[in-house]
Amino acid sequence: MPEKLIFEISRPGRRGYTLPGLDVEKKALDSLIPPQLRRKKKPDLPEISENEVVRHFVRLSEMNYHVDHGFYPLGSCTMKYNPKINEELARLSGFLNIHPLQPEATVQGALRLMKELEDLLKEISGFDAISLQPAAGAHGELTGMMLVRKYHEMKGNPRKYVLIPDSAHGTNPASVTLSGYSTKTIKSNELGLVDPEVLRQNLNEDVAAFMVTNPNTLGLFESEIIKISEMVHDVGALMYMDGANLNALLGIVRPGDVGFDIMHFNLHKTFSTPHGGGGPGSGPVGVKKEIEPYLPVPRIVDDGGLLKLSYDFPDSIGKVHAFFGNFNVMVKAYVYIRMMGPDGLRKVAEGAVINANYLRVLLQEHYDLPYKSTCMHEFVLSGRNLKKYGVRTLDVAKRLLDYGFHAPTVYFPLIVPEALMIEPTETETKETLDAFAEALIKIKKEAEENPDVLHEAPHVTPVRRLDEARAARELNVRWQKED
Repeated sequence: MPEKLIFEISRPGRRGYTLPGLDVEKKALDSLIPPQLRRKKKPDLPEISENEVVRHFVRLSEMNYHVDHGFYPLGSCTMKYNPKINEELARLSGFLNIHPLQPEATVQGALRLMKELEDLLKEISGFDAISLQPAAGAHGELTGMMLVRKYHEMKGNPRKYVLIPDSAHGTNPASVTLSGYSTKTIKSNELGLVDPEVLRQNLNEDVAAFMVTNPNTLGLFESEIIKISEMVHDVGALMYMDGANLNALLGIVRPGDVGFDIMHFNLHKTFSTPHGGGGPGSGPVGVKKEIEPYLPVPRIVDDGGLLKLSYDFPDSIGKVHAFFGNFNVMVKAYVYIRMMGPDGLRKVAEGAVINANYLRVLLQEHYDLPYKSTCMHEFVLSGRNLKKYGVRTLDVAKRLLDYGFHAPTVYFPLIVPEALMIEPTETETKETLDAFAEALIKIKKEAEENPDVLHEAPHVTPVRRLDEARAARELNVRWQKED
């Protein structure tokens, strides 16, 4: 049954709270609040008992799909299970109840955690220095591109272009443009990888950087990355790595060891902190030593055993975040890394690769697989073989909801028509992967035999298929009392 709005459940006179009487005399209260700021009438608030409030929001939560409910195969998003120990430790009062404007001497534990997290990320990635400031992956990208510009400016020439493969994340060209550069696209070869010869034709001393996702958005490792790095460095440009797909590399490949100069991490993806709905996130940036002087301020420094936030870096690009970053996300990522340890982190990557290839093999005979190489942590199918039945990838995604699964990423990367981009992560069991594959195989059979079932899906969700264009243009999420 559809859940009513809390205002529809409300009844006059019901209460779920008890408040103490005012301890300020009305005369004094009137002097504290200027007349122009006082309400002319009582606010429209629901009147409802505590147990009904709890039941209402529990019922609403059951309508949502979330990572504690089931499998979230969003390609390139790494929606892995979030261990509850992360939440428990992030809620310790010494982390939760501090303020960024406290004296540094009173937050030594928080600063120590951040400093140790920087050291852990350096060891994992092979970079020489880390900034924890950026608030998300795209913010990390922007910070990285600002570092690229600063590096070249300090050498006397900011340069003009940043090269990006056609399989790049959509935020990459946006970050490049915001940094004052123009993008040039490098087309992938028939294997879905960067073609060194095409890259060579576009390299010159106007190129500031080559921005690569590795493994790329097809889930394929750039096997010639060392050669590519040497070519880029030969013209004085920098190698930038989009670290969104780092889950496939943990304990196996360190980006700093294969020629990358700058990389942003996604703590909220690789290191198991909750994300989605616009936050929370954290997108630290790692750099090699020649770029370290330009990192954002403040930076954590050790002053005779006392950790401090220092602004004494004259060549810094400045602040990119109020204070020093999304600390609560850092705590959760720190807990995850410390609990997993080096061996555990490598097993994360191995499990992610095994799960992705297992699913790929189960599904490759039922959907098109444009790039057939062994994949890393994710792979990309195409639903173009269903178009002859009048079925699109969007129909498959909607029908998956009826089978109890969230859809994978669809229509991305753009180089694959009718794309289904699937990333199972390492946290899913074989039984879950089998059930997901079985659902996709059944949906393909439905497309052949009864495509209208897919056109009208989903059938069992609280809300049926929306007019998504209209919903975006006429968004209305506010309740207003009728007169």
